[in-house]
Amino acid sequence: MKINADFSSPALRHFDEDGWQPSPSGGVDRIMLDRIGDEVARATSLVRYAPKSRFPEHVHGGGEEYFVLHGVFSDEKGDYPAGTYVRNPIGSRHAPFSAEGCIIWVKLWQFQPDDAAKVVVDTTSIAPAVVRHHLHTHGTEEVYLLRLPAGASHILQAESSGAEVLVLSGSTHLAGKTLTRWSWYRSPRGQNVGLTAGNKGTYLLVKEGHLPATASGPPTL
Repeated sequence: MKINADFSSPALRHFDEDGWQPSPSGGVDRIMLDRIGDEVARATSLVRYAPKSRFPEHVHGGGEEYFVLHGVFSDEKGDYPAGTYVRNPIGSRHAPFSAEGCIIWVKLWQFQPDDAAKVVVDTTSIAPAVVRHHLHTHGTEEVYLLRLPAGASHILQAESSGAEVLVLSGSTHLAGKTLTRWSWYRSPRGQNVGLTAGNKGTYLLVKEGHLPATASGPPTL
């Protein structure tokens, strides 16, 4: 399966409440943002857990990164409410579930081989006055939250290794489009990209310096 698999081109997906597709696990649906592979895939997705749903135990052969957008996501290690950012390194495993239901943004099989940090950040206590809040850095990759007031501008540093944005709230004008809550945009290597906050401001999850020139899926057995 290939979805937005050409990493030399920009990719955009607006959130669509009717866009959910069932996963192999009952009660767990997803909106695929980019994907190379089948059930084991290099993938970026929005994933929705219905109340009392769960996903079978699995190993993160290429690592897992996620941000909880709504509700409470859980596994045997703990509960992760909305606003929690997590990185589970290569080789980690868990059996996730949600008692009350949740929505997460998740990336699979995209860690650099030597990025072994386990990261859990509760972002709910970040003061509204903080414009930029660091979440993770490894090599050229940087992950941060960005809060901009109405009309403010920001340059995504995409020239050397690409950039990616998820709108957490508000709206953003970017690449001639208006992105609203849970819209996602990926900019390829080649040039930096300007964005401007909408008339109520914007709150963004941003990744920079992490995209390969070309991407492939996980190795097949």
